[in-house]
Order: sequence, then C-alpha cells, then structure tokens
Amino acid sequence: MPTHNPIYMEPRIEKISEKKLIGKRLKMTLSNDRTSELWQSFMPDRKEIKNNLSADLFCLQIFDEFFDFKDFNQDTEFEKWAAVEVSDFNKIPVEMKTRTLKGGMYAVFIHKGLASDFHKTFQFIFSSWLPKSEYELDQREHFELLGDKYKNNDPSSEEEVWIPIKRKE
Repeated sequence: MPTHNPIYMEPRIEKISEKKLIGKRLKMTLSNDRTSELWQSFMPDRKEIKNNLSADLFCLQIFDEFFDFKDFNQDTEFEKWAAVEVSDFNKIPVEMKTRTLKGGMYAVFIHKGLASDFHKTFQFIFSSWLPKSEYELDQREHFELLGDKYKNNDPSSEEEVWIPIKRKE
C-alpha cells in the first residue's frame, strides 16, 4: 500500500467522554443518499445554536443496534446527523434535535480529498485495517469531525473519521 496516502497510516486511538450534540437528522441509504439535503437544511440554521463549544461540525452515522457490517450494502438504512457540540440542552432551536454521543474508544483516521473518494477510506478501514488490528467494531455512533482543515468539494480537504472500537475478545 502506498505510504504517502494518509488513509493508509495507522489511526490514532482515542478515548472520549460523552458529548452533547444539537443538529438535524435524516434516514437514508447509500443508494438514496440524502447527505447534501441534510447539510443544506442544517447549515443556514446552525447560527441559531448559541451554546456551541467549537466551530467543528459532526457528521454522525447511527446504525441499527443489531447491524453487522458484513451485511452492509447500498440499501442498508441508517440515520445521519449534521450537528455541533454544545455545552447543554437548555436552548434547542426549532426543528433541531438533541443527541448524546456515547463516550468510548475510537480509531481516528484522516480522510484527505474529495467526499466522492470517501469509499476508499472506508474500504481500507473495514477491509484492511480493522480485520488485522487488535480491535473490533463497537456498537456506538460512527462520525466524521469536520474541523478547520475541512473544505467542501476541495481535493486538499481533510476530515477525521472516528470509528467506534473495542479490544477483540
């Protein structure tokens, strides 16, 4: 594997505590991808959230609790969130929802490039890195953290891909 491509690097392993998020959500599949609809709805309204902890954006994917990634395909339904981290749930803008992101251990990868190439990053994580690692998937939220290096539709864009893990039993 090429070593110059950031997705082939070892991830950093992080333990995080739970986080309070406010945002919008939609059910979707890969074959009926509504990601741009979700973000187009969220971005103009995010200024109504007054208690953000940072400018970072969270893009969460929530899978059914009995879901096995071996069965993942274009028609697997999941819930996707566009959200920000907040200090509390005291003021929730109209049409927004709350979600408490569970804490725990995550493998954090860097996806560099266009969103259209994201499948290559996922393929590497789930087909190569995870099976060879000392970890297995944990049943918690997956998310991307879109920080100051994220640039929509830009080949130099970078985002963090957070995969919930636990040690293999």
